Formats: sequence, C-alpha cells, structure tokens
Amino acid sequence: MGKRVLVTGASRGIGKAIALRLAQSGHDIALHYRSRQDAAEQTAAEIAASGVQVSLLSFDVADRAVCRAAIEQDIAEHGAYYGLVLNAGIARDTAFPAMTDDEWDSVIHTNLDGFYNVLQPALMPMIQTRQGGRIVTLSSVSGIAGNRGQVNYSAAKAGIIGATKALALEVAKRKITVNCIAPGIIDTEMVENFTDDLVKQLVPLRRMGKPEEIAGLANFLLSDDAAYITRQVISVNGGML
Repeated sequence: MGKRVLVTGASRGIGKAIALRLAQSGHDIALHYRSRQDAAEQTAAEIAASGVQVSLLSFDVADRAVCRAAIEQDIAEHGAYYGLVLNAGIARDTAFPAMTDDEWDSVIHTNLDGFYNVLQPALMPMIQTRQGGRIVTLSSVSGIAGNRGQVNYSAAKAGIIGATKALALEVAKRKITVNCIAPGIIDTEMVENFTDDLVKQLVPLRRMGKPEEIAGLANFLLSDDAAYITRQVISVNGGML
C-alpha cells in the first residue's frame, strides 16, 4: 500500500488532475467530492486503474460537523493521512457594492473555513503516526494581488496563505511540511468565460495553464524530494505576477 492522501474537490478540474497524478506516483487516494457523484466515481475508477487504493468521501467542506464526522470515519476505517491537498473551493464574483451576504459568506465558509474544517480533524492523527506528512493548500493569484469583482474570493485566498504560513511553523518539528500553490488562470470550468484575447492580455506566456501543471507541482511537494521545502507560496501563473 502507498501513503494515503486526501484530496478535496477532486471529482474534476485541478483536484482531479492532482489525484490522478498522485495515484500515478503510487499514493492511495481518499477522493473528496461534494455533489457530483458520477464525476467522482469516474475519477475513482481512473485512479483504481493505476493500481492504488481509492476511497470516496462526500461532504460539504463548509459544514464543520459533517466534515469532521466524514474524515474521522475515513481515518478510523483506513488510517491516518500522510498527505492532505486542500483544493475544494468556489468563486461567486460580483462588484463589492452589489455583493450579497450569501455571496460573501458562502465563499468565505467554503474557501477559508474549509481549511479549518478539513485540517483540524485530520492533523492530530497525522502527527500521532510520527511519520511526518505533507500538506498542500490551494490559494490563487487573487489571494496575492487581489482582483476586482473578487473581494470575497481574494480575502479567502489571502487568508489561506496566512494560515498556511502559520501552520507550517507549528508542525515543522513534527516533520510535516505545509506549502501553498497559487494558480493563475487555469483551464477549468471556473474560467470558461475567458476569451483567448483576454488571456493573452493578462498572461505573459499567452495561454491558460493546464490542471496537470498544477498537479505536477503538488506531486513534487508531496514527495520525499520536497522534504526541506515548507512555509512557501509557489505561484503558477504564466508570469502574471
């Protein structure tokens, strides 16, 4: 059996690419999804074809009690996670003066509270293994530079950066590394309305990134080769910043 890694938001997009890449490297995968069961089961089948173990977890990362119960049950059945990839997130873009309470709250609860809701029940079992571990969070170029129409999203993603850096200090003596990937414009459903002309204006490399390019970095950060890398924010944005 390989080392187990929980990947949240893994039924599609960046999360799916990360889960598949980790499976190719021999990791057993705990694949989280919220509502797209068909997509999650298809991804799980692709992972199983790599010859590793895969389990499915369905919950809303914004729901603290449900999240805790699901993670605790999965750990009880399969053992502690060696790695955690916190990818689940949403965007609800609108100009701040017109932003509703729900647009603010839902983005903060999913993207930032999700950090606590997933990590808090999973971290102590990781520590208790005394085998070290790897934690990778997903922020965004918006969390570094901010973006108009994304005050809620930028706030949440900036919070993830701060939380990542603080947690890295707390767990370093346990041989657990904590790093953050900050993607730019990646070819997923979240940016399906971006035109080629707009991308070329915004990105010096003049193209969107691929989910697999984020997955490659995540795979490295979970590897033994990255054992001396922690508390870092690594941008993957084609030169936007």
